[in-house]
Amino acid sequence: MPEHRALNICFHGIGNPARTLEPGEDRYWISVDEFHRILDEIATWPDVRISFDDGNASDVEIGFPALVERGLTATFFVLAGRFGERGSLSETDVIELHRGRMKIGTHGMDHVPWRRMSNAVRDRELVQARQRIAEVAGTDILEAALPLGQYDRKLLADLKGLGYRAVHTSDRRAARRGRWIQPRFSVTRVDTVQSLRDSALKPPPLTKSLELSVKGVLKRLR
Repeated sequence: MPEHRALNICFHGIGNPARTLEPGEDRYWISVDEFHRILDEIATWPDVRISFDDGNASDVEIGFPALVERGLTATFFVLAGRFGERGSLSETDVIELHRGRMKIGTHGMDHVPWRRMSNAVRDRELVQARQRIAEVAGTDILEAALPLGQYDRKLLADLKGLGYRAVHTSDRRAARRGRWIQPRFSVTRVDTVQSLRDSALKPPPLTKSLELSVKGVLKRLR
């Protein structure tokens, strides 16, 4: 059976953050109005899948109601170490999302890069965080989103060995349905409906396509 092209669109923060942002993180926060415009647009695309990273409170306050209103679903990649913190999802929020037919995945514990982790950090990020999220959501956690989009060959081998069924990156290119690695287009504050159409719907020039493919291969081999 041939693999079909899929588009993964990832949101982070919406509206005004209620917590102190990490350096550079403000780039991934968009206005409520722009979120609604983009959501209305991508709802019309074929084979699009929506996700949210970082476990921000805006996921449940703004993102979730907008999805329900449009009859859409999404995967929420949450951070176990931020449960209940100001501006972040609580355990009750995660339960609400899961009961609302949303999928729950892991983004780890503390939003740290997963490359070159010590054994203790690896256990905390890949094992303990997953267990905690599963306990809260009441479901198995089978998918992971890579913090800061960073990965290498060893990390991918670790994730595969731990039984994750899909790993989501930030490589900003189309994916193939059924593939274990799922690239995503992360929405930034400079994105608009038109810019997303241009980057996601239009096939990139051959040189750009080759560049993105080479980057992905290099990450997997290093």
